[in-house]
Amino acid sequence: MLLYGYYYGYGLFWDPTYYLVIIGMLLCIGASALVNSTMKKYSKVRNAGGLTGAEAARRILYYEGLHNVQIECLQRGRGDHYDPRTNTVRLSYENYNSASVTAVGVAAHECGHALQHAKGYVPLSLRSAIVPVANIGSSLGLPIILLGVLLSWNQTLIQIGIWAFALSVIFQLVTLPVEFNASRRAVAKVEEYGLLTSQETSGCRKVLSAAALTYVAAAASSVLQLFRLVLLFGGNNRGRRD
Repeated sequence: MLLYGYYYGYGLFWDPTYYLVIIGMLLCIGASALVNSTMKKYSKVRNAGGLTGAEAARRILYYEGLHNVQIECLQRGRGDHYDPRTNTVRLSYENYNSASVTAVGVAAHECGHALQHAKGYVPLSLRSAIVPVANIGSSLGLPIILLGVLLSWNQTLIQIGIWAFALSVIFQLVTLPVEFNASRRAVAKVEEYGLLTSQETSGCRKVLSAAALTYVAAAASSVLQLFRLVLLFGGNNRGRRD
């Protein structure tokens, strides 16, 4: 009922608001396909300096005076990220060891987060602060709404569920400026320290732009889902036809 339609009489009818979910899914699929193809393309392009992702990260951190930031190599298949709790740039096995344009771009992006942390970038601090409640909202929002529906359309539970889900949406919206800013810092440092040639830097910018679109698509999908939940359950109507 939450996902597919209204129960009306003796049949299950198509819920028109499900188009919002379909749009969100298509956005995410398209963004994922773009970033995968772009990263794959430039992962095959070896940079002229032969710098691995790990070496590029070390240079940026060294030149920026961030000697307290560690660099770790993750197991194969694990994603790149920066951990502000331990001041650690964690790179996937592939990007840590590869000397491709993609590897340098991704490593520089994660160093961009380290720079944000060091300079007290407010959106990053805000995102870190709301992570716990956002995780709760993401995992419990829809189940709480469903529970409210099952308990004779308990509006209190339904509203709590909607607000819980909204917290996860807020987290994704706050993530957007954090990711875009980290990418801008990354490209600036790559150019400033001559880590890539001008042509390679153009490829690096394409990789990071494609990656940023995945965050935009995810945020848009979540906003559409939240809008759908409000339409279905946010009012005093029962979200169905009796």
